[in-house]
Amino acid sequence: MDFNARGLTDLQGYITFLEENKLLVRVRTEVDAELELAGVAKKFEGHKVVLFEKVKDNNYPVLIGLYWNADIIAKIFNCTREQLPFVLADEIREWQKNPMEPIILESGPANEIIEREIDLYSLPVPHHSIHDGGRYLTSSVVIAKDPDTGVRNLSVHRMMVTGKRRCTLLLEELGHLMDYYKRAEAKGEALEITVNNGIDYPVLMAGAVPASAAPIDADELGIVSQMRGEPVNLIKAQTVGVEAIANAQFVIEGRILPVVREPEGPYAEVTGYYADREDRWVLEVTAITRREKPVFETILSGQKVGLAYGLIAGAGAFYKIHSLVPEVTAVHFADGSVPYHLIVRMNKVHEGSQRNAIMAAFIALAFVKTVTVVDDDVNIYSPEDVDWAVQTRCCYETDLLLIPNSTGHRLNPMVKDDKWTRLGIDATVPLPRTNKFNRATVKKVSLSDYELIGE
Repeated sequence: MDFNARGLTDLQGYITFLEENKLLVRVRTEVDAELELAGVAKKFEGHKVVLFEKVKDNNYPVLIGLYWNADIIAKIFNCTREQLPFVLADEIREWQKNPMEPIILESGPANEIIEREIDLYSLPVPHHSIHDGGRYLTSSVVIAKDPDTGVRNLSVHRMMVTGKRRCTLLLEELGHLMDYYKRAEAKGEALEITVNNGIDYPVLMAGAVPASAAPIDADELGIVSQMRGEPVNLIKAQTVGVEAIANAQFVIEGRILPVVREPEGPYAEVTGYYADREDRWVLEVTAITRREKPVFETILSGQKVGLAYGLIAGAGAFYKIHSLVPEVTAVHFADGSVPYHLIVRMNKVHEGSQRNAIMAAFIALAFVKTVTVVDDDVNIYSPEDVDWAVQTRCCYETDLLLIPNSTGHRLNPMVKDDKWTRLGIDATVPLPRTNKFNRATVKKVSLSDYELIGE
């Protein structure tokens, strides 16, 4: 992906790249990390990336918005918006065939400074939404090791700061980190982790790849190496047996404690609702290291973040779906749907294969609620075109597939006892295809051939 050649090896390189391409807004006025920072960031959500140069009572700038614009992500990956899912899917598939081992170093940029006093309040961790329970780490990647095999896993979790050296965090029931934790807890042991803040796109994307593309026995750091085009550099931690990303801005080391649960939440999640305050898992921080001049990175939780997750999850699941139903040609999470509504495009050759595609999508993506299947002549990136296909090609009496009592995503307020009903929508033309389903078309022209005034 020529990240090195383009200087995209760390957050500082991204800032330079974004600025050169007029994709960065610098906020030079001092802002308070308590609600004000997020309030300003909200004005730019989905557009340019924002760098807050001065944060009240803090020494570190804050970057926000790296993942809320798919066009910017595509520019980072040097491709078009339409090509991006296939570029990511190809990188994941290549990693599966030829995994690369990381390089482990004693030191690197992320431990240039070892904090003498552990104090999470010294970091510019923002309080984002008004009714959040506190300040939250939202875009840091957790590295953990399987307690039985030592295989590394990457994942992203919300973490609420509750003390100088303490966080409460959410673990997903179907996630690999939860699997690790349960096995460690059964032995009465804590699970050691590193929390890596201010990392590059490949690291964050590897942390969001679905289990169907990265099984529990596969070291997901290989995805980072594949995307970067060279083995990823890790550094040894100061206090735990898990490595950290060498080019991160901050590294928080710690132990998820067995048995202990403490209040976490409320938190404004990607659903657009607040997750309830409940007793959840506890991270005891054992060390903090950082760069000499770090930039703290955060995500403004909301539907635009769902876009980034959906992009990565869809890319990770595409080849799994395609392997089960070869007629599938692309997938895309519906804009604004959070990662709940997947659009599947296919070149339907056999009547009935569209239902197989629906089931394959549900298998590949655990938390998808709705799958809509359309034909190849439908633009899956256009909500209007997809809705047109549903309204003109779906017979509600026969083309809706309901799957009750499926495992649901607990962050969604419609989930009860971890269950909900999944919906498959067949918006494909029935075979054999008749002329009445031919789309109206016009002659293709290029505006460059015409003299235009006022354009």
